[in-house]
Amino acid sequence: MLGLAVCNHERIVLLARNARLPLIELCVEGIDGLLAAQAAGADRVELCASLVEGGITPSLGTVRAALELATVPFHVIVRPRGGDFLYSETEYRSMLADVSALRDLGAAGVVVGCLNADGSIDEQRMSGLVQAAGSLNVTCHRAFDMTRDPVEALEALIRCKVGRVLTSGQRDTALEGADLLADLVRQAGDRIIILGCGGLAPDNIAEVFGKTGLSEMHFAALTDVPSVMAYRNPHVGMGGTDLDREYRTTITDEALVAATIAAARP
Repeated sequence: MLGLAVCNHERIVLLARNARLPLIELCVEGIDGLLAAQAAGADRVELCASLVEGGITPSLGTVRAALELATVPFHVIVRPRGGDFLYSETEYRSMLADVSALRDLGAAGVVVGCLNADGSIDEQRMSGLVQAAGSLNVTCHRAFDMTRDPVEALEALIRCKVGRVLTSGQRDTALEGADLLADLVRQAGDRIIILGCGGLAPDNIAEVFGKTGLSEMHFAALTDVPSVMAYRNPHVGMGGTDLDREYRTTITDEALVAATIAAARP
């Protein structure tokens, strides 16, 4: 089980850096988000583009820049589009190509997820992505939360040799999904890591940690800031109907990251 062995190696390295649990992973958009997360004390980063869509694959240029600047490990989401996790053959081939490219660049890990139409894990495709990843850590993202049977889905991911699964316990927030998260931690044992997520913030992360037994937790600490553009065209939008979206940016809030980490480790 090479993927899990590598995953555990990274975990040992992170534990050496910070002996207190939980390990904290920040979901960020782009280089500035990565820099803010690591400055605020994150142990690991999930690097994405377009968090407004739940995260899609960032450019290879972004990954190269991140490799130059990162002082913590980062895993890269490989998701060709927003929407569901039932991919066409051409989309899947593009995911394999992205995973191979990220392996060659030297990223620490990849974050992927493929489902069948019936809501089960697509084991053939997930196994193919794990194989393409080689020595990289492989995390299954919240596609897991859209499966029909989380118990069987977890066993399927273990069969695929995935090292970690990101989940909110199949609810909108980790607090709502805490019972399932605790069950998954027990089911997983030392076979796969459960990475808990879902609306984690300073006012609830310690409670979720206490209720679930999670050893790793994941959140995004985002805030909107207005654009500094002086000229604004009110007649054109680059997508959707929210024209004001063109003139605000969503960033990782370094102070909120630090506050949430502090709350998780009182």
